[in-house]
Amino acid sequence: MLEQVWLSRRWFALSLSALVACGGSGAGTPDAAMDANDATVTPDALGEPTADQLRAATATCTVIGGKYAKDSGGTATVDICGATGVVFWTADMDVDCDGKMTPECNLQADPAYQNQTAASDSMGNALDAANLPYVVFPGASTKFTYSAHDLGMRSVVAVVYADKVVYGVAGDVGPKDIIGEASYAMAEALGIDPDPSTGGTNEPVLYIAFTGANSKVTPIEDHDAATTLGIARARDSFGL
Repeated sequence: MLEQVWLSRRWFALSLSALVACGGSGAGTPDAAMDANDATVTPDALGEPTADQLRAATATCTVIGGKYAKDSGGTATVDICGATGVVFWTADMDVDCDGKMTPECNLQADPAYQNQTAASDSMGNALDAANLPYVVFPGASTKFTYSAHDLGMRSVVAVVYADKVVYGVAGDVGPKDIIGEASYAMAEALGIDPDPSTGGTNEPVLYIAFTGANSKVTPIEDHDAATTLGIARARDSFGL
């Protein structure tokens, strides 16, 4: 009996020595399995696509629409580009303050203010430009018709400015001949002066709209949902 106990202890000691010699774990041990799981890269661990990645992914333009002016009376130089699952363009940003009347958006702040938007929220009300990041599509014309390219109100859009990326939705429709407009909240989130009369930027702003029914946000006013969906569509569309 004593000999059996001694042999058992001897076997345990030899096993422990072998384990230590292998660095404390080995293939097939619980620690090894944990290390393998820790090394697995999940989509959430990849992080959000960066501004530079999105610019690189849209560096080549296959023209599907245009040309547009950035401002009323300006020279038409902006093309709309297309690729699988995306429509994109680079313009400036003017500030849209239409929709729900707020301290930021009203006739005093914006002489061109209108109390309606092309899209409505889930309660049937005009969108809140001061609090919802959204993008304005140009009106349908021979230059480009967004619905003909599987886009619509609620389509998720990535907007890239400097080193920032903000996701929003298509929420309003503007003039037929100009492009480059987004809501007060979108400008503010990007670090652009959101004042509807004096704000905006003439610096390059990249707009990437994702096509298809699986790229639409419900309800339209759910900005967190737009961000989550936008990141997923950017990764999927560009392999990021």
